[in-house]
Amino acid sequence: MQTLRQLFFGLLLVAALGLMWDALPFYATADSMPESPGQASDPNLATATFAGGCFWCMEGPFDHLDGVVSTTSGYTGGTKVDPTYAEVSGGGTGHVEAVQVVYDPSKVSYDRLLEVFWQNVDPVDSRGQFCDKGSQYTSRIFVHTDEQQALAEESKTTLSVLKQFQKTPIVTAIEPAQTFYPAEDYHQDYYLKHPLRYKYYRTACGRDRRLAEVWGSGE
Repeated sequence: MQTLRQLFFGLLLVAALGLMWDALPFYATADSMPESPGQASDPNLATATFAGGCFWCMEGPFDHLDGVVSTTSGYTGGTKVDPTYAEVSGGGTGHVEAVQVVYDPSKVSYDRLLEVFWQNVDPVDSRGQFCDKGSQYTSRIFVHTDEQQALAEESKTTLSVLKQFQKTPIVTAIEPAQTFYPAEDYHQDYYLKHPLRYKYYRTACGRDRRLAEVWGSGE
């Protein structure tokens, strides 16, 4: 009995320490901070914009790619100027949660970015993504150039013939890029700032479970 009690209190202590660590201020390193949020200003860089449900979950997969300079969580596709998280999450502005990726095309191709995007979304869900439902969480590809448009359409067509999409077709929309509004600071790099909360949310939302059902593997 004493051993079980000690184990119980030990687990409580570990959990408490984990929450305290998660609550500590996040001091970003040069590697984790976006060099230039939003649209690329360097002519040697390019911009891609993707919506895949919760933007917390869409930064990491792109951050891990060599050639990606920055990822920025934000809002796009709506009508209200400079919307807030509360307004967008309420579903009344027409925006979606999205991530804007600034990348070096000489190191990573747009095709590769598309592959990462598809592997991290449920492309057959027209109501949202995973546990987050509503138009503000739907999956979309926002294209910035004619070349991106052609490549995005080609990738969608290629995937649509796969067996898993024969009965339930892909509904991910491909749309022209619109004004992108960076989200509030506390949303940026959330998966790095609050890893415990992020992992809990991702698991509770069933994201990886559903990704495995669709693609055979998650992030």
